[in-house]
Amino acid sequence: MIICVTLLTLYSFMKSQSEGLKLFGPETSLTAVAGQDLVLPCFIKPNISAVDMTVKWLRLKDAASLVHLYKDHENRIENQAQSYRGRTSLDIKELQKGNASLKLSALRVSDEGRYKCLLEDKFWYDDITVQIIVEARGGHPVITLESYDNSGGINLVCESRGWNPEPKVLWLDRERSPLPAKDTQIHRDAEGFSVKCCIIVYDHSNSNRFYCRLLQQHHMIEAEVIISRNIFNVWKWVVGISITAGLIGLGIILMGVIYHKKVSKLQKQTLKADFIRKKRFSVDVTLDPDTAYPRLRVSANEKAVTYEDIEQENLSDTPQRYTYYPCVLGKQRFFSGRFYYEVEVRGKTEWTLGVVRENIYRKEWIPWKPLNGFWLVELRNENRYRALDDHVVRLTLREKVEKVGVFVDYEEGLVSFYDVNTSSHIYSFTDQSFSIIKLCPFFCPRYNDNGKNAAPLIITALSE
Repeated sequence: MIICVTLLTLYSFMKSQSEGLKLFGPETSLTAVAGQDLVLPCFIKPNISAVDMTVKWLRLKDAASLVHLYKDHENRIENQAQSYRGRTSLDIKELQKGNASLKLSALRVSDEGRYKCLLEDKFWYDDITVQIIVEARGGHPVITLESYDNSGGINLVCESRGWNPEPKVLWLDRERSPLPAKDTQIHRDAEGFSVKCCIIVYDHSNSNRFYCRLLQQHHMIEAEVIISRNIFNVWKWVVGISITAGLIGLGIILMGVIYHKKVSKLQKQTLKADFIRKKRFSVDVTLDPDTAYPRLRVSANEKAVTYEDIEQENLSDTPQRYTYYPCVLGKQRFFSGRFYYEVEVRGKTEWTLGVVRENIYRKEWIPWKPLNGFWLVELRNENRYRALDDHVVRLTLREKVEKVGVFVDYEEGLVSFYDVNTSSHIYSFTDQSFSIIKLCPFFCPRYNDNGKNAAPLIITALSE
């Protein structure tokens, strides 16, 4: 009888103690940058040990998914959502203080959303919700001269994509003072937010330099354009010619031709200048025959690779050799700085190029996407260009590419591809987290296709 009373008293005491506990977390959303680590706060007040409790973190989306589970004094990952494997942790020492905050490493845009922190034991249960926003910087803004305005100004358009959340867009003059925008359009797709902002500018001798700036809490990028007064003079010529009624038709046509030539020339000059800057980081890349798929023939100078229908003789099946897919890596390894190289793809109907993580497993199929250590673009079926991002992106190119330029800025997490012959941009992977991994140039000439795709991939010398 005494034992029963004692147990009942103890139960009542522990229950009353538990009733005074409450979970606390952030009062507002947490904003962090993609690629960085983030701690999701969750703690008990008053402070008591949570070591003997069950701690569960859930992602609240269409259906709740398990992010992290601590139970019976150990972390249980058997039912953890695949996308969080190896990226979550609880501090046991902090649990002793009632701190059940979760560390989420290498943030991704897909991590954005609402999370529930749930703690329970035999006598108590409580949960809170934590909202996180993952900020990802978009691509470098591109400024184009779109058309003339009826009042004699020029319409400038600034475009960028791949942002999260949507950025603030500002037009600035030479003194970096804000200018009123004409129109701003924002759209969301699988890559994030795309922005397009228009402005009308006029001929002012002291301010023909303009900036388009995109802002987030942690990021700022801007592009610059300098407009020659000659372009503004085109409008004045149009007005003068229009006075002559008999020549108005010819004048409009003539001015249209002059305008488009000048705009085209300015755009080409801007693109070429940016492209030349990247070429300054050119490196000598050679192929590594020890990594080559058995049916790939690497040239004696290790600059060209061709697919053949028979396997090369006397090849050893080493761990570094590709045996599942016709690929070969470059010998060079990069883990800092910037580098650029060019590959000729003339005459091919299919190819895949880019950079990959050095320690990629090469004996079976792995989806080619940044999450798995691949940053690639490719041509399929003669005219289908694609970027192998987290979601495959169809690319619309005006001309068939004959030479591809590959540029990497390791610290910026940037991998960009260019059509060398036209100095035009093809695609960029931005805000990638390379951490301390080594990157290798990647080459896949793909299969012969009965001779249709027999041309080699050739690493070429730098072209000016």
